[in-house]
Amino acid sequence: MSTLITNIAELMTQDLEHRVLKDAAVVVEGERISWIGAAADAPAADDAVDVGGRAVLPGWVDSHTHLLFAGDRTAEFEARMAGESYAAGGIAVTMNATRATSDFDLTRLALGRVDEAVSQGTTYLETKTGYGLDVEHETRSARIASTVADQVTYLGAHLVPAGQDPEEYTSLVCGPMLDAVRPFVQWADVFCEEGAFTAEQSRRVLLACRDAGLGLRVHGNQLGEGPGVQLAVELGAASVDHVNYLATGDVDALAGTWTGWDAGTGSGSRGTVATCLPACDLSTRQPLAPARALLDAGVQLALASNCNPGTSYTSSMAFCVATAVLQMRLSVHEAVRAATYGGALALHKDTGNDADGERAVGSIAVGHRADLHVLNAPSATHLAYRPGMPLTYAVWRAGKQAR
Repeated sequence: MSTLITNIAELMTQDLEHRVLKDAAVVVEGERISWIGAAADAPAADDAVDVGGRAVLPGWVDSHTHLLFAGDRTAEFEARMAGESYAAGGIAVTMNATRATSDFDLTRLALGRVDEAVSQGTTYLETKTGYGLDVEHETRSARIASTVADQVTYLGAHLVPAGQDPEEYTSLVCGPMLDAVRPFVQWADVFCEEGAFTAEQSRRVLLACRDAGLGLRVHGNQLGEGPGVQLAVELGAASVDHVNYLATGDVDALAGTWTGWDAGTGSGSRGTVATCLPACDLSTRQPLAPARALLDAGVQLALASNCNPGTSYTSSMAFCVATAVLQMRLSVHEAVRAATYGGALALHKDTGNDADGERAVGSIAVGHRADLHVLNAPSATHLAYRPGMPLTYAVWRAGKQAR
Protein backbone atom coordinates (compact mmCIF):
# COMPACT_ATOMS: atom_id res chain seq x y z
CA MET A 1 0.00 0.00 0.00
CA SER A 2 1.45 3.35 -1.05
CA THR A 3 0.27 6.83 -0.13
CA LEU A 4 1.09 10.06 -1.95
CA ILE A 5 1.22 13.06 0.39
CA THR A 6 1.03 16.08 -1.83
CA ASN A 7 0.45 19.85 -1.97
CA ILE A 8 3.27 20.41 0.54
CA ALA A 9 4.19 24.09 0.63
CA GLU A 10 7.54 23.45 2.34
CA LEU A 11 9.25 20.10 2.86
CA MET A 12 12.11 20.46 5.36
CA THR A 13 13.96 17.20 4.85
CA GLN A 14 16.78 17.59 7.39
CA ASP A 15 18.71 15.13 5.22
CA LEU A 16 22.46 15.35 4.73
CA GLU A 17 21.96 17.97 2.02
CA HIS A 18 19.77 20.12 4.31
CA ARG A 19 17.20 20.39 1.52
CA VAL A 20 14.09 22.51 1.84
CA LEU A 21 11.75 21.75 -1.06
CA LYS A 22 8.84 23.94 -2.18
CA ASP A 23 5.62 22.65 -3.78
CA ALA A 24 6.70 19.13 -2.87
CA ALA A 25 5.30 15.65 -2.38
CA VAL A 26 6.28 12.45 -0.54
CA VAL A 27 5.33 8.85 -1.25
CA VAL A 28 5.06 6.48 1.72
CA GLU A 29 5.14 2.75 1.06
CA GLY A 30 4.69 0.51 4.07
CA GLU A 31 6.83 1.98 6.83
CA ARG A 32 9.32 3.59 4.45
CA ILE A 33 9.66 6.71 2.33
CA SER A 34 9.86 5.58 -1.30
CA TRP A 35 9.97 8.92 -3.13
CA ILE A 36 10.30 12.66 -2.52
CA GLY A 37 10.36 15.53 -4.99
CA ALA A 38 8.32 18.16 -6.78
CA ALA A 39 4.57 17.63 -6.54
CA ALA A 40 4.29 18.05 -10.31
CA ASP A 41 6.58 15.03 -10.81
CA ALA A 42 4.99 12.72 -8.23
CA PRO A 43 4.36 9.12 -9.27
CA ALA A 44 1.02 7.39 -8.94
CA ALA A 45 0.17 5.75 -5.63
CA ASP A 46 -2.61 3.63 -4.19
CA ASP A 47 -3.94 6.53 -2.14
CA ALA A 48 -3.42 10.29 -1.98
CA VAL A 49 -3.56 12.84 0.83
CA ASP A 50 -3.65 16.56 0.01
CA VAL A 51 -2.22 18.53 2.95
CA GLY A 52 -3.51 21.82 1.58
CA GLY A 53 -0.33 23.87 1.25
CA ARG A 54 1.04 23.02 4.70
CA ALA A 55 4.62 22.42 5.80
CA VAL A 56 6.04 18.95 6.42
CA LEU A 57 9.12 18.11 8.47
CA PRO A 58 10.50 14.92 10.04
CA GLY A 59 8.78 13.73 13.17
CA TRP A 60 10.49 14.90 16.34
CA VAL A 61 13.11 12.56 17.78
CA ASP A 62 13.01 13.02 21.55
CA SER A 63 16.30 11.53 22.74
CA HIS A 64 15.95 12.28 26.48
CA THR A 65 12.82 11.50 28.49
CA HIS A 66 11.84 9.99 31.86
CA LEU A 67 8.35 8.63 31.17
CA LEU A 68 8.19 5.77 33.70
CA PHE A 69 6.96 7.44 36.85
CA ALA A 70 4.00 7.99 39.14
CA GLY A 71 3.14 10.75 41.58
CA ASP A 72 3.16 14.51 41.57
CA ARG A 73 5.79 17.16 42.36
CA THR A 74 3.84 20.38 42.00
CA ALA A 75 4.79 21.43 45.54
CA GLU A 76 8.46 21.25 44.59
CA PHE A 77 7.77 23.25 41.45
CA GLU A 78 5.92 25.95 43.40
CA ALA A 79 8.77 26.18 45.90
CA ARG A 80 11.26 26.57 43.08
CA MET A 81 9.20 29.29 41.48
CA ALA A 82 9.18 31.02 44.88
CA GLY A 83 12.97 31.10 44.89
CA GLU A 84 14.25 27.80 46.21
CA SER A 85 17.09 26.32 44.17
CA TYR A 86 16.81 22.98 42.40
CA ALA A 87 18.43 19.97 44.07
CA ALA A 88 18.48 16.38 42.86
CA GLY A 89 16.83 15.06 46.02
CA GLY A 90 13.31 15.44 44.64
CA ILE A 91 13.95 12.26 42.65
CA ALA A 92 13.32 10.30 45.87
CA VAL A 93 9.73 11.59 46.00
CA THR A 94 9.06 10.13 42.57
CA MET A 95 10.88 6.91 43.48
CA ASN A 96 8.51 6.26 46.38
CA ALA A 97 5.40 6.95 44.30
CA THR A 98 6.66 4.83 41.39
CA ARG A 99 7.52 1.85 43.56
CA ALA A 100 4.02 1.94 45.04
CA THR A 101 2.29 1.87 41.62
CA SER A 102 1.18 -1.34 39.92
CA ASP A 103 2.63 -2.57 36.64
CA PHE A 104 -0.71 -1.93 34.95
CA ASP A 105 -0.99 1.65 36.13
CA LEU A 106 2.67 2.44 35.46
CA THR A 107 2.27 1.15 31.90
CA ARG A 108 -0.98 3.06 31.45
CA LEU A 109 0.62 6.30 32.63
CA ALA A 110 3.63 5.87 30.35
CA LEU A 111 1.50 5.06 27.32
CA GLY A 112 -0.56 8.16 27.98
CA ARG A 113 2.59 10.27 27.93
CA VAL A 114 3.72 8.65 24.68
CA ASP A 115 0.32 9.42 23.14
CA GLU A 116 0.66 13.06 24.23
CA ALA A 117 4.08 13.26 22.61
CA VAL A 118 2.92 11.66 19.35
CA SER A 119 -0.06 14.02 19.17
CA GLN A 120 2.46 16.89 19.09
CA GLY A 121 4.63 15.40 16.34
CA THR A 122 7.08 13.15 18.21
CA THR A 123 7.55 9.92 16.28
CA TYR A 124 10.62 8.36 17.92
CA LEU A 125 11.61 8.56 21.58
CA GLU A 126 13.97 7.29 24.19
CA THR A 127 13.10 6.88 27.85
CA LYS A 128 15.03 6.00 30.98
CA THR A 129 14.67 3.99 34.13
CA GLY A 130 15.82 5.74 37.30
CA TYR A 131 12.77 5.97 39.54
CA GLY A 132 13.05 2.42 40.89
CA LEU A 133 16.58 2.51 42.34
CA ASP A 134 16.68 -1.08 43.53
CA VAL A 135 17.07 -4.27 41.54
CA GLU A 136 13.39 -5.22 41.54
CA HIS A 137 11.97 -1.86 40.58
CA GLU A 138 14.67 -0.85 38.09
CA THR A 139 14.15 -4.17 36.30
CA ARG A 140 10.41 -3.62 36.26
CA SER A 141 10.85 -0.10 34.88
CA ALA A 142 13.21 -1.35 32.18
CA ARG A 143 10.81 -4.11 31.17
CA ILE A 144 7.81 -1.76 30.96
CA ALA A 145 9.84 0.93 29.20
CA SER A 146 10.83 -1.57 26.51
CA THR A 147 7.14 -1.96 25.63
CA VAL A 148 6.33 1.76 25.35
CA ALA A 149 9.46 3.50 23.98
CA ASP A 150 11.67 3.02 20.93
CA GLN A 151 14.90 2.91 22.95
CA VAL A 152 15.52 2.45 26.69
CA THR A 153 18.34 3.80 28.84
CA TYR A 154 19.38 2.29 32.18
CA LEU A 155 19.63 5.05 34.80
CA GLY A 156 20.08 3.14 38.02
CA ALA A 157 22.71 5.80 38.75
CA HIS A 158 20.11 8.56 39.05
CA LEU A 159 20.44 9.13 42.79
CA VAL A 160 21.74 7.22 45.82
CA PRO A 161 18.60 6.30 47.81
CA ALA A 162 18.41 7.75 51.31
CA GLY A 163 20.18 5.70 53.95
CA GLN A 164 22.36 3.75 51.52
CA ASP A 165 26.14 3.92 51.33
CA PRO A 166 27.12 5.59 48.02
CA GLU A 167 29.93 3.14 47.28
CA GLU A 168 27.79 0.11 48.05
CA TYR A 169 24.96 1.46 45.93
CA THR A 170 27.35 2.15 43.06
CA SER A 171 28.51 -1.47 43.26
CA LEU A 172 24.87 -2.58 43.09
CA VAL A 173 24.32 -0.45 39.98
CA CYS A 174 27.44 -1.93 38.35
CA GLY A 175 26.60 -5.52 39.28
CA PRO A 176 23.28 -7.21 40.10
CA MET A 177 21.11 -4.32 38.92
CA LEU A 178 22.91 -4.07 35.60
CA ASP A 179 22.65 -7.83 35.06
CA ALA A 180 18.91 -7.72 35.72
CA VAL A 181 18.04 -4.81 33.40
CA ARG A 182 20.42 -5.76 30.58
CA PRO A 183 17.87 -7.69 28.44
CA PHE A 184 15.61 -4.64 28.20
CA VAL A 185 17.96 -1.69 27.57
CA GLN A 186 20.29 -0.34 24.87
CA TRP A 187 22.00 2.50 26.76
CA ALA A 188 23.32 3.44 30.19
CA ASP A 189 23.34 6.88 31.78
CA VAL A 190 24.61 8.42 35.00
CA PHE A 191 23.74 11.65 36.82
CA CYS A 192 27.27 12.98 37.25
CA GLU A 193 26.57 15.98 39.42
CA GLU A 194 27.08 17.32 42.93
CA GLY A 195 24.47 15.64 45.12
CA ALA A 196 24.25 12.62 42.81
CA PHE A 197 27.33 10.67 41.59
CA THR A 198 30.97 11.72 41.72
CA ALA A 199 33.28 11.50 38.73
CA GLU A 200 34.85 8.27 39.98
CA GLN A 201 31.52 6.66 40.79
CA SER A 202 30.20 7.74 37.39
CA ARG A 203 33.26 6.28 35.66
CA ARG A 204 32.75 2.95 37.44
CA VAL A 205 29.13 2.80 36.31
CA LEU A 206 29.87 3.73 32.71
CA LEU A 207 32.77 1.32 32.35
CA ALA A 208 30.73 -1.56 33.77
CA CYS A 209 27.86 -0.76 31.42
CA ARG A 210 30.17 -0.43 28.44
CA ASP A 211 31.67 -3.83 29.27
CA ALA A 212 28.12 -5.20 29.30
CA GLY A 213 27.63 -3.96 25.73
CA LEU A 214 25.57 -0.85 26.39
CA GLY A 215 26.03 2.50 24.69
CA LEU A 216 26.80 5.41 27.00
CA ARG A 217 25.12 8.69 27.85
CA VAL A 218 25.82 11.21 30.64
CA HIS A 219 23.74 13.75 32.58
CA GLY A 220 26.41 16.43 32.95
CA ASN A 221 27.14 20.06 33.79
CA GLN A 222 23.55 20.88 34.70
CA LEU A 223 24.00 22.54 38.09
CA GLY A 224 27.51 23.91 37.66
CA GLU A 225 30.81 23.30 35.92
CA GLY A 226 31.82 19.74 36.64
CA PRO A 227 33.37 16.56 35.28
CA GLY A 228 30.39 15.29 33.26
CA VAL A 229 31.38 16.61 29.83
CA GLN A 230 35.01 15.56 30.14
CA LEU A 231 33.96 12.09 31.33
CA ALA A 232 31.57 11.70 28.42
CA VAL A 233 34.32 12.67 25.98
CA GLU A 234 36.89 10.42 27.66
CA LEU A 235 34.64 7.35 27.41
CA GLY A 236 33.19 8.12 23.98
CA ALA A 237 29.60 8.60 25.15
CA ALA A 238 27.01 9.09 22.43
CA SER A 239 25.69 12.19 24.19
CA VAL A 240 26.11 14.41 27.19
CA ASP A 241 22.86 16.03 28.24
CA HIS A 242 22.00 19.33 29.97
CA VAL A 243 25.40 21.08 29.37
CA ASN A 244 24.31 24.34 31.02
CA TYR A 245 27.65 25.27 32.56
CA LEU A 246 30.56 24.81 30.16
CA ALA A 247 34.12 26.00 30.46
CA THR A 248 36.01 26.78 27.27
CA GLY A 249 37.82 23.47 27.65
CA ASP A 250 34.50 21.61 27.72
CA VAL A 251 33.37 23.15 24.44
CA ASP A 252 36.76 22.43 22.87
CA ALA A 253 36.68 18.84 24.09
CA LEU A 254 33.23 18.23 22.62
CA ALA A 255 34.23 19.87 19.34
CA GLY A 256 37.32 17.67 19.20
CA THR A 257 35.20 14.53 19.16
CA TRP A 258 33.74 15.58 15.80
CA THR A 259 36.95 16.24 13.88
CA GLY A 260 36.76 12.80 12.25
CA TRP A 261 33.11 13.19 11.23
CA ASP A 262 32.04 14.18 7.73
CA ALA A 263 28.75 16.03 8.19
CA GLY A 264 28.18 16.10 4.42
CA THR A 265 28.12 12.32 4.10
CA GLY A 266 27.19 11.31 7.63
CA SER A 267 30.25 9.12 7.83
CA GLY A 268 33.43 8.88 9.84
CA SER A 269 34.08 8.77 13.54
CA ARG A 270 31.06 9.84 15.60
CA GLY A 271 31.54 12.29 18.40
CA THR A 272 29.59 13.12 21.54
CA VAL A 273 26.33 14.97 20.85
CA ALA A 274 25.52 17.87 23.17
CA THR A 275 21.85 17.54 24.08
CA CYS A 276 20.18 20.73 25.28
CA LEU A 277 17.02 20.55 27.40
CA PRO A 278 15.57 24.07 27.36
CA ALA A 279 12.23 23.25 29.00
CA CYS A 280 14.14 21.90 31.97
CA ASP A 281 16.39 24.97 32.07
CA LEU A 282 13.35 27.23 32.31
CA SER A 283 11.71 25.12 35.01
CA THR A 284 14.87 24.96 37.15
CA ARG A 285 15.84 28.56 36.38
CA GLN A 286 19.26 27.49 35.21
CA PRO A 287 20.95 29.44 32.42
CA LEU A 288 20.01 28.10 29.02
CA ALA A 289 22.64 25.81 27.54
CA PRO A 290 25.05 27.66 25.19
CA ALA A 291 23.69 26.07 22.04
CA ARG A 292 24.94 28.82 19.72
CA ALA A 293 28.52 28.52 20.99
CA LEU A 294 28.41 24.73 20.71
CA LEU A 295 27.18 24.79 17.12
CA ASP A 296 29.67 27.46 16.13
CA ALA A 297 32.47 25.33 17.59
CA GLY A 298 31.45 22.38 15.41
CA VAL A 299 29.59 20.30 17.99
CA GLN A 300 26.59 18.30 16.82
CA LEU A 301 23.53 19.40 18.79
CA ALA A 302 20.28 17.76 19.88
CA LEU A 303 17.18 19.22 21.51
CA ALA A 304 15.05 17.03 23.75
CA SER A 305 12.13 17.48 26.14
CA ASN A 306 13.53 15.81 29.29
CA CYS A 307 9.89 15.01 30.12
CA ASN A 308 9.86 14.17 33.84
CA PRO A 309 7.71 15.03 36.86
CA GLY A 310 10.17 17.25 38.70
CA THR A 311 11.93 19.60 36.34
CA SER A 312 10.35 19.40 32.87
CA TYR A 313 6.83 18.02 32.83
CA THR A 314 6.29 18.53 29.12
CA SER A 315 6.78 16.48 25.98
CA SER A 316 6.36 19.47 23.68
CA MET A 317 9.31 19.44 21.32
CA ALA A 318 7.76 22.44 19.54
CA PHE A 319 8.15 24.40 22.78
CA CYS A 320 11.82 23.39 22.90
CA VAL A 321 12.31 24.46 19.28
CA ALA A 322 10.63 27.81 19.86
CA THR A 323 12.76 28.42 22.96
CA ALA A 324 15.92 27.52 21.05
CA VAL A 325 15.07 30.07 18.35
CA LEU A 326 13.76 32.87 20.55
CA GLN A 327 16.22 32.60 23.44
CA MET A 328 19.17 30.40 22.41
CA ARG A 329 19.89 32.18 19.11
CA LEU A 330 19.45 29.21 16.78
CA SER A 331 17.86 29.62 13.37
CA VAL A 332 14.59 27.78 12.77
CA HIS A 333 16.38 25.30 10.52
CA GLU A 334 19.09 24.68 13.15
CA ALA A 335 16.55 24.18 15.93
CA VAL A 336 14.38 21.82 13.88
CA ARG A 337 17.48 19.90 12.85
CA ALA A 338 18.57 19.52 16.48
CA ALA A 339 15.09 18.23 17.38
CA THR A 340 15.01 15.71 14.54
CA TYR A 341 18.31 14.68 12.97
CA GLY A 342 20.27 15.68 16.09
CA GLY A 343 18.18 13.41 18.30
CA ALA A 344 18.59 10.57 15.81
CA LEU A 345 22.35 11.13 15.82
CA ALA A 346 22.41 10.97 19.62
CA LEU A 347 20.53 7.66 19.48
CA HIS A 348 22.57 6.27 16.56
CA LYS A 349 19.45 6.11 14.39
CA ASP A 350 20.54 8.67 11.79
CA THR A 351 21.57 6.01 9.25
CA GLY A 352 19.84 3.04 7.70
CA ASN A 353 17.90 2.42 4.50
CA ASP A 354 16.46 -0.24 2.21
CA ALA A 355 19.82 -1.99 1.91
CA ASP A 356 20.24 -2.85 5.58
CA GLY A 357 16.66 -2.74 6.85
CA GLU A 358 17.62 -0.50 9.79
CA ARG A 359 15.64 2.53 8.80
CA ALA A 360 16.96 5.95 9.79
CA VAL A 361 14.74 8.42 11.63
CA GLY A 362 14.99 12.17 12.05
CA SER A 363 15.22 13.02 8.35
CA ILE A 364 13.15 12.61 5.21
CA ALA A 365 14.93 10.60 2.53
CA VAL A 366 14.22 7.58 0.37
CA GLY A 367 14.59 4.39 2.40
CA HIS A 368 14.22 6.13 5.75
CA ARG A 369 11.37 5.43 8.15
CA ALA A 370 8.24 7.34 7.19
CA ASP A 371 8.00 9.63 10.21
CA LEU A 372 6.32 12.85 9.09
CA HIS A 373 5.00 15.88 10.96
CA VAL A 374 2.53 18.09 9.10
CA LEU A 375 2.16 21.60 10.50
CA ASN A 376 -0.99 23.67 10.29
CA ALA A 377 1.19 26.40 8.77
CA PRO A 378 2.91 27.03 5.44
CA SER A 379 6.45 26.87 6.86
CA ALA A 380 8.42 25.63 9.86
CA THR A 381 9.16 29.25 10.75
CA HIS A 382 5.72 29.37 12.36
CA LEU A 383 7.01 27.12 15.17
CA ALA A 384 8.87 30.15 16.54
CA TYR A 385 6.77 32.87 14.91
CA ARG A 386 3.64 31.57 16.69
CA PRO A 387 5.07 30.08 19.89
CA GLY A 388 2.76 28.00 22.02
CA MET A 389 0.18 27.52 19.30
CA PRO A 390 -1.05 23.95 18.56
CA LEU A 391 0.44 23.66 15.08
CA THR A 392 0.48 19.87 14.63
CA TYR A 393 -2.00 19.03 11.85
CA ALA A 394 -1.14 15.38 11.08
CA VAL A 395 1.49 12.79 12.02
CA TRP A 396 2.75 9.68 10.26
CA ARG A 397 4.73 7.28 12.44
CA ALA A 398 6.50 4.38 10.70
CA GLY A 399 4.21 4.86 7.73
CA LYS A 400 0.94 4.85 9.67
CA GLN A 401 -1.08 7.97 10.25
CA ALA A 402 -1.05 8.48 14.02
CA ARG A 403 -2.98 11.75 14.01
